[in-house]
Amino acid sequence: MIVPETLDKIASAAAASGELGEDTLLALKKTWPDLRFTLCNDDDMPARLPAALQRQNFNLYLVGGGEHCLSLTDDPLQAIGVVLACVDH
Repeated sequence: MIVPETLDKIASAAAASGELGEDTLLALKKTWPDLRFTLCNDDDMPARLPAALQRQNFNLYLVGGGEHCLSLTDDPLQAIGVVLACVDH
């Protein structure tokens, strides 16, 4: 489960890191070791699923782990991770 306050903190930490990259992922994993983090381009995300949180340079999507298979979810109760998706301007 990822509560909205945690998602806000993840977004703030990612924004403070400057340009998103492997260093950002490592810092997030260190701060939230129980969560999974992935980095990609927002163009790679399916249009049918809205971002859980939007920022100017990136969007956050939730990863669920139901039925022993990772997938995107819009349910924070099932969320076990976050996709940081970079937005091109």
